[in-house]
Amino acid sequence: MNNPANTKLKVMLVDEASERSESIAELLQDAGCEVIASVSPGHDLLQHIEEDEPDLVIIDIELPDRDIMENLQSAQATTPRPMVMFSQDEEGYTIRRAIEAGVSAYVVDGIDAARVRPIIDAAIATFDQFQLLQKQLQVTQGELEKRDKVETAKRILMKQRNVSDAEAYKLMRHTAMEERIKVIEIAERIIDANKLLCG
Repeated sequence: MNNPANTKLKVMLVDEASERSESIAELLQDAGCEVIASVSPGHDLLQHIEEDEPDLVIIDIELPDRDIMENLQSAQATTPRPMVMFSQDEEGYTIRRAIEAGVSAYVVDGIDAARVRPIIDAAIATFDQFQLLQKQLQVTQGELEKRDKVETAKRILMKQRNVSDAEAYKLMRHTAMEERIKVIEIAERIIDANKLLCG
């Protein structure tokens, strides 16, 4: 998440007690944030995030229940954002469930003016690092899937053409060069043709 230092962070506040929202908004304002939306935990958070496009979601709730966790997880799966939860629930299970739902920072001892900005900065850094790791994992998984397809296609050629592993790959690479496409595309063609012919 990129946010210039001189730009206020746009915050969506999820608060179960509307009377607290104003005082929390003032704390966030002092911490360099702008509360652009304040919603109840029971609302459709995904819809609000999609509509308001906050940089950060802050949840102030005494005892997070399953519904709010599922709501957060659904929103995080679709429109990932750094999330900070302030709660009175010290249970390890609740904290673990919040992290699994996508919360970047879980704070038990209330909202303190002096600590708001460091907590937010830490949550954003954690979120950014997690997103980077997710992208790297996707790239790695994609490369492994490609490698598996190439290996499968080689085995098919080795069996059908009675050639070695190196010769099978050489055939695939030569065809790919002739057709100006990637070896993985040749591999996918071989696999698809084999499925069609051999079931």
